[in-house]
Amino acid sequence: MSPTFHFPEDLITLQQTWQQTYADLAQTPPGTGTTPQRRRLISLSARLCTDPSWGGTVGWRADGVELRRAAHSHTRTEQQATA
Repeated sequence: MSPTFHFPEDLITLQQTWQQTYADLAQTPPGTGTTPQRRRLISLSARLCTDPSWGGTVGWRADGVELRRAAHSHTRTEQQATA
């Protein structure tokens, strides 16, 4: 049986923001000024990795994938609710 992960709402929101920033950056044509988006992505990454919810860097590495899945699932649920 797989473990159940419970992430704080602010951490899920932070991960959703990271994912949206990454998607926006991926859609930006080369040579059109991606520096602000890249800087924002770096800042968000730092905040994600150092969030106190992890209890150290090992937690981030172990549960990062589960956080991304939870954020993606949460986004999908929000989109369905507004549709």
